[in-house]
Amino acid sequence: MPLMEYTQLGRTGLKVSRLVLGTMNFGPQTDEPTSHAIMDAALDAGLNFMDTANVYGQTAGKGRTEEIIGSWFARGDGRRDKTVLATKMYGNMGAEGAAWPNHDKLSAVNIRRAVDASLKRLGTEYIDVYQFHHVDRATPFDEIWQAVDVLIQQGKILYAGSSNFPGYKIAQANEAAARRGMVGLVSEQCHYNLYERRAEMEVLPAAQEYGLGVIPWSPLAGGLLGGVLGKEAQGGRRAGGRTADALTDPAVRARVQAYEDLLDKHGLAPGETALAWLLSRPGVTGPIIGPRTPEQLTGALRALELELSDEVLAGLDEIFPGPGPAPEAFAW
Repeated sequence: MPLMEYTQLGRTGLKVSRLVLGTMNFGPQTDEPTSHAIMDAALDAGLNFMDTANVYGQTAGKGRTEEIIGSWFARGDGRRDKTVLATKMYGNMGAEGAAWPNHDKLSAVNIRRAVDASLKRLGTEYIDVYQFHHVDRATPFDEIWQAVDVLIQQGKILYAGSSNFPGYKIAQANEAAARRGMVGLVSEQCHYNLYERRAEMEVLPAAQEYGLGVIPWSPLAGGLLGGVLGKEAQGGRRAGGRTADALTDPAVRARVQAYEDLLDKHGLAPGETALAWLLSRPGVTGPIIGPRTPEQLTGALRALELELSDEVLAGLDEIFPGPGPAPEAFAW
């Protein structure tokens, strides 16, 4: 088993593992016993950072994922104390067609409602990192931080983080927090991988400037970076959904083929390489992995031991060039 690495979460004193266990599959794709087995294996490997959201559960029902995590905590043996728990709120938790006003987004009333409901499902007294799942253009940050301040004073949350925030919103949020004498956002969970590198223009620089840890989601680009073409050629599982749609574009397919050919030349596994690349990026705390099985978790952990050569890194940049820093990426 690879030796787990730890780092500080942004500018905080909180130590977290360099891989983050994503739980979105728990419930809709992975049953409760298997979910518990994955979390046990992750903890045994030293992976202490776990991410979820109040809306996760999809076909199994919104909130189901948090309930599965809560039942795992209830098994005891120090599971909760060893875990840095992050969850998110923003989406409406009502059933389809039964959504009420003030039951979504980032108003003070919904933040209060959402955190209490998550704590109940998770079976815990506090959330380590409480994240805003999306920007709310209608709610001023002064209101958001007032609500967060109350939750911190009540001991219900310890830190606040963002998800899917553009760079300017990270700046606005933390400038508003500074005026109130608050810590502000300590992490940003963004869409970032070899295939999707637009975060490098402004999100990552803003996060680094304000001391936020960066937690990339979809590190394998929905499967595009996981060896999809090789599996297809070997008669394995074929791509579906958005990945299959993306591969109908000849240009996309050619880039993915070039990626797999490069890694095959160097004897590297695609999924592990995509994770190792993110681990090498400045400012990245750790990518979110979303295993459906214990075997997938084992494969992801191998990325911790992988050091990519300059030749491989240059080849990856050639296949998937980043946008470059702002403003030069779109100006002179």
